Amino acid sequence: MNDTTTRPDEAARSELTVTEAEAGTRLDRLLADRLPAFSRSRLKALILAEAVTIDGRLVVDPGARVNSGAAIVLDVPPPEDPTPAPERIPLAIVHEDADLIVIDKPAGLVVHPAPGSPAGTLVNALIAHCGASLSGIGGVARPGIVHRLDKDTSGVMVVAKTDRAHRRLAAQFADHGRTGDLTRSYLAFVWGVPALPSGSVDAPLDRDPRNREKIAVRANGRWAVTHWRRIESYAGSDGRPVASLVECRLETGRTHQIRVHMAHIGHPLLGDAVYGAGFRTKAAQLPEAARSALDRLGRQALHAASLGFVHPSSQEFMEFASELPEDLAALRRSLAQTPARKLTKA
Repeated sequence: MNDTTTRPDEAARSELTVTEAEAGTRLDRLLADRLPAFSRSRLKALILAEAVTIDGRLVVDPGARVNSGAAIVLDVPPPEDPTPAPERIPLAIVHEDADLIVIDKPAGLVVHPAPGSPAGTLVNALIAHCGASLSGIGGVARPGIVHRLDKDTSGVMVVAKTDRAHRRLAAQFADHGRTGDLTRSYLAFVWGVPALPSGSVDAPLDRDPRNREKIAVRANGRWAVTHWRRIESYAGSDGRPVASLVECRLETGRTHQIRVHMAHIGHPLLGDAVYGAGFRTKAAQLPEAARSALDRLGRQALHAASLGFVHPSSQEFMEFASELPEDLAALRRSLAQTPARKLTKA
């Protein structure tokens, strides 16, 4: 057994052998006990980043139980420069001035560097585009970032180029639009057809205690409100309603808010493998064209369609819109071939 004492910022290999007393222990807990130089969260990130093997087999589940005598190897990668490097990644710029830049983010683009996504992010692209003018308030890894969209959510977002713009925009997001300074609307394709034409979900959100990677409705969570409006509904291959297009307007902006809230009322998003896993069998009810479009989508069917805010310098209210990207437009076209009931046009 060779328990190394490597510091968390060094690149090295740690080799451990599980004792009989440790049999059945969670992998992340055992590593934290054996390697006190690393925090448990750091070890979890390393496991997820494919840095751990057990008996030569790659293990990416921090909760995996270990067996007596198992040989565990942790390969810590060399330290990375904490400052994101500029990368010439094409940006769809909707608006830009001396204070801010409005981006139409494509699905698949991570907003800022994080474990598992150290490069190729929107921040890397912004550093290349804006240079030193980007606001530093967000920190080294998140310069200019006032709010964010999930990796697989497309649509419009604003980034601050100066510290003053960052403070003023952040204040509008913190106010949750109560003064009308901030408006955010999303288009979401959901399973089923809500019984009412519109409604609101007022349900507090927090980390799921059973899975810290997920968000859940929790009694003592943070206040979260989503207002939704049904736009179109679609029939399945049997002619019965199977899915809908809804517009969601945020009163708050919690992590995964729309995805969790719509699942909470029984209408999870199409393509959402995290919060809509129990609805996968519904795909068989879709017409063939829609089923194929959903298969090609490979993400949750969510798009940030519009964003409005008061400009930090001019004090003028500005609003920007983003059309459905082609993958969601194709899904909509295929679903609309068999409409269950058409209400309004988005």
